Amino acid sequence: MAAKIKKGDNVVLTAGKDRGKTGKVLQVFINKNRVLVEGQNMIKKHQKQVGNQEGGIIEKEAPLHISNVMVVDPSDNKPCRVSFELKDGKKRRVSKRTGTVLD
Repeated sequence: MAAKIKKGDNVVLTAGKDRGKTGKVLQVFINKNRVLVEGQNMIKKHQKQVGNQEGGIIEKEAPLHISNVMVVDPSDNKPCRVSFELKDGKKRRVSKRTGTVLD
């Protein structure tokens, strides 16, 4: 299955406590259909001290389901759906709203 959302994409959250906020994709978990978005869906984790790393309560990003984010169209900064297009023998991601190539 081809990934419609890739690492480094700017995305808008469409559901959850951070709905409407934007962020950059840090990591995509293809097998679990989840994405990690920079600064969004923050959770508190109780971390045990390990070696020189300090313990305590830390805040970190939690993965979101891939259906709860939409790619931001670079031409007008609005959320868009993504389709694929074959051009010159190469498969490219294209915005359905404006036809802008996302790669």
